[in-house]
Amino acid sequence: MHRVRMAVTENVLSDASLISHEDYQQHLVELGCGWVVEENQKILGFAIGRLTDANIWALFVAPGSEGRGIGGQLHDVMISHMFSAGQTQLWLSTTPGTRAERFYSQRGWQYWPPHPADEVRMILQKT
Repeated sequence: MHRVRMAVTENVLSDASLISHEDYQQHLVELGCGWVVEENQKILGFAIGRLTDANIWALFVAPGSEGRGIGGQLHDVMISHMFSAGQTQLWLSTTPGTRAERFYSQRGWQYWPPHPADEVRMILQKT
């Protein structure tokens, strides 16, 4: 997962050490749930949602694997699971003007002001 996270060209981490392998483990085991899409034993994309605070912590697709529906599949499975686990409203933040912002907007996420100029915050209500 970290390989995919560090390979993306948008929403790039300014410092690779900001997220450790332990962070992934903590989010998957203690704070939430996650999914991966694999092909030939290689992770093409992953999604992690925090059930502790209804946050979409990560949804990333490896460069070269975009446009295959992987992100949409991961999104839909994660959202369905989090709502069925009792969440009624989910939230996330992303970088403005990115494909990620458009991706979430197209899936019904609404803007959640206020937010700083370098961040877009969005919410999704259970219907």
